[in-house]
Amino acid sequence: MNPAHTTVLLWVWGSLQAFEIVEKENIFQRTPCPAFLMFDNAAYLADMSFELPCHCKPEEVAAVVWYYQKHLGSSHTKVLTDFDGRVLTEAAQVRVGSDMLVRFSIRMFSLLVFRAQPEDSGLYFCGTRKGDYFYAYDVDIQSGEGMVATFKDQGQEPFADEYHGSLRVFTTFWEWTPCDRCGVRGEQWRIGLCYLQSPDLSPRYRRTLPDVVSCGSRAVPRPLRAKVSDHTPELLVRSCLVPCETTKIQKGVMAIFNYVSKVGSRPWLPQVPIQFHQQRLGHGLIISCPGARPEHAVAWDKDRQYLYRTQYLRGVNRSMRVFIDHGNHLHIRFTQLEDRGIYYCWRQGERIAGFRLGVTQRGRYPASFSDPETRAALRLTLIGYLLITAVFVTVHLCRCCCHLFRCWPDLSP
Repeated sequence: MNPAHTTVLLWVWGSLQAFEIVEKENIFQRTPCPAFLMFDNAAYLADMSFELPCHCKPEEVAAVVWYYQKHLGSSHTKVLTDFDGRVLTEAAQVRVGSDMLVRFSIRMFSLLVFRAQPEDSGLYFCGTRKGDYFYAYDVDIQSGEGMVATFKDQGQEPFADEYHGSLRVFTTFWEWTPCDRCGVRGEQWRIGLCYLQSPDLSPRYRRTLPDVVSCGSRAVPRPLRAKVSDHTPELLVRSCLVPCETTKIQKGVMAIFNYVSKVGSRPWLPQVPIQFHQQRLGHGLIISCPGARPEHAVAWDKDRQYLYRTQYLRGVNRSMRVFIDHGNHLHIRFTQLEDRGIYYCWRQGERIAGFRLGVTQRGRYPASFSDPETRAALRLTLIGYLLITAVFVTVHLCRCCCHLFRCWPDLSP
């Protein structure tokens, strides 16, 4: 290829790149902002992270500001920005129960909220520093505390739709997750959130389907909210079986492995990274799967035992000491000696990590109010103290009443 052809190709490639950049910069120019501010309804499960894109803004606006209101027209408004649009938060550093101002981030004009909680439900506005709004969302974060699990392998069926006159309450399920294990029997599930259909909804809220919004939407009038308060999210679980993808092991690693095996005994080679943890006897432990979110397909094994959700899901048996919650965390209450072993974590059908748990009877355990067991012990102590105080006061009141009536003079003729 001669230099002239090369020059022409480089010029054409540069023109295409410039055209692509212009197209990306003018995306807001092609999306006009609505003349009348509407609210897009969106629903999520607690502890999930979600993104709210600012779909439109004036061309002269260089940085957006996000606002939050609990109710429309509320005098208390939170400003979710540093006024430069550069607030960055890493999801791994966010803890459950942190304030919303700590759990959000703004990237490319979009608002990211990490590990959302039910109290984060409300109205989110995309606007300017002066308080001019371009786009708005009606976000409903539904709690997973009362979530009901339905196991299809046991012949169970989801809740039937509820009808209250013109009001219809139902569950909308997400897509099935991938199988949480491979090579062996696994499980997959789909999350169902509460939705309703009614002609009495506020017209300012935009719906995907006619007259359909999530149950916690601000478009639902107060009289209707009382009728849908008992309809909780659902979890539909079924069995699955998929083959594992073959992975190639480096030849150098296998050569060293074979040499060591010939010289001596074959060493134990872990297939996934193993983390070691020492836990005191009788104390609780919560294990999280690295990089997993509530919407991911996560499974847990103990050594060669598969911890299926049909037996270990939270709420299946109230007396369970070892269980899996709806956020995919493994809970061990009052750790015992038989809990020692390796706990493997599966994510999206691939085993990614292991936790070798050791249980010791010695060691000093400093008390802290951040420890749930310390808080539970303190709560029980206070309740016992209040009960004893109530019994003490009641006994003395009875004795005073008896003494008063006994010493009261008889004034009858």
